[in-house]
Amino acid sequence: MMLPGMNDRMTLPLKGRSLLLLITYLLIFGGALAVAQEPNGTGGFKQEELDQLLAPIALYPDSVLVQIFMASTYPIEIVQAQRWQKENSSLKGDELAKALEGRSWDPSVKSLVNFPDVLIMMSDKLDWTQKLGDAFLAQQKDVMDSVQRLRKKAKEQGHLKTSEQQVVTDNNQVIVIESANPQVVYVPVYNTTVVYGSWPYPAYPPYYWYPPGYVMVTPYYYGYGFAVGVAWGYAWGHCDWHGGDIDIDIDRNLEINHHIDRGKYKERGQLDQKGKGNWRHNPENRKGVAYRDNKTAQKFNRASTSDAIKSREAYRGRAEQGRQDIGRGGVNQLDNRQGAAQQPRVDQRPASRDISSNISNRGGAFQGMDSGNMARNMSSRGQMSRQGMSAGGGMRGGGGGMRGGGGGRR
Repeated sequence: MMLPGMNDRMTLPLKGRSLLLLITYLLIFGGALAVAQEPNGTGGFKQEELDQLLAPIALYPDSVLVQIFMASTYPIEIVQAQRWQKENSSLKGDELAKALEGRSWDPSVKSLVNFPDVLIMMSDKLDWTQKLGDAFLAQQKDVMDSVQRLRKKAKEQGHLKTSEQQVVTDNNQVIVIESANPQVVYVPVYNTTVVYGSWPYPAYPPYYWYPPGYVMVTPYYYGYGFAVGVAWGYAWGHCDWHGGDIDIDIDRNLEINHHIDRGKYKERGQLDQKGKGNWRHNPENRKGVAYRDNKTAQKFNRASTSDAIKSREAYRGRAEQGRQDIGRGGVNQLDNRQGAAQQPRVDQRPASRDISSNISNRGGAFQGMDSGNMARNMSSRGQMSRQGMSAGGGMRGGGGGMRGGGGGRR
């Protein structure tokens, strides 16, 4: 079931491949500079930062939440999947199953095609998605502990309870949220400044997100029910809250989609003969996006953000020196440095000052959030782009975006 008004979204100036290339550039290079300048760029996320980050999704059903965790570590594939889903929304059943199997995305990303509004959130708020992925890669148990901390607060406030849509159980200090009907999954919409009660971190107000066209009438709303479809056949993850791990069972949801070559995923995921094991991040699916810190980068034998910056700066130096040599007629000197000149790798291309400036002026979904300010510009743009958009059940207008703090009725 698609979110009403999903196809009426704002058209950006850059389209198709150009936009995706720009997004890729920003994730690999633009984000590297921003992260490198953060005080905690080489350290861990603090508890208040994690709670702020997890606030808008902590009350999602476990089955959806675990897929978001894994998929957030592949931000470029999220963008690709969201665009693909929008362009192929008419595909159903076996036709959709075969088309999905032909994509190279991680299974967790494919599974979210079943929830278009979740893909929209993660694609539109890409800086939040990348930050969530960074936190999950470096502090997996801390992220899961944050979810439990927030669920406890929501339950104490009376905003998290069993209903016709979901079953909430509290077993041995672990709160689990499951769908009341396994064939229909509800993704709730809620005001993070209300459902958790008094927020203990004024400097880190909770992020929140409302679907396009939604008007917040009550603090907690069960949202839309999504019938389980073939894309959900890739939902193999399960939260081990006590151990802080994600358990993978490749035969989970086997009856939903018979077109999946589960054997190839068993090998990629380094699972046992029965297709079970702990989730492992696959750096190949990250598609060149730099890791937040050296420790995480070394864990996956990939470049960190600081490495990417050094490589880019070195390239700039070589390019500038080459121009000077040519200006002086030093062709022979330039020839002696052929090795330095012949390095056309993407991660060594110089950054465009114009592009960086434009993106900086555009701002991200969470730009300035750590200081407690809301992204009012993002909200205004979202509201203007969705004026006149009608939502089912009599809901109109609204909009909103992932922001830090704020709240209230819109």
